Amino acid sequence: MATIRKKIWPESFNLILSGQKTYDLRLADWRVNPGDTIILQEWEPQTNSYTGREVVKKVGYVGKTKDPIYWSKEEVDKYGFQVISLLD
Repeated sequence: MATIRKKIWPESFNLILSGQKTYDLRLADWRVNPGDTIILQEWEPQTNSYTGREVVKKVGYVGKTKDPIYWSKEEVDKYGFQVISLLD
């Protein structure tokens, strides 16, 4: 099992911290597996810096797809998507 650190913007961070959001959608340009631990580090895009807040989650189901939504067609064609279910 791996421990993975990823940036997350404040809006999504707060939703995950509150328990309202129990998944994360990411570009599948990195490897993640069920049972891994993910540390989401709040990132402030306006100041380009971490806030110091983190939330630690266990990865449940990892689903992947290649339907374009947020990323360029080239990125999606190369990597696809992954939807990460987040568990305590």
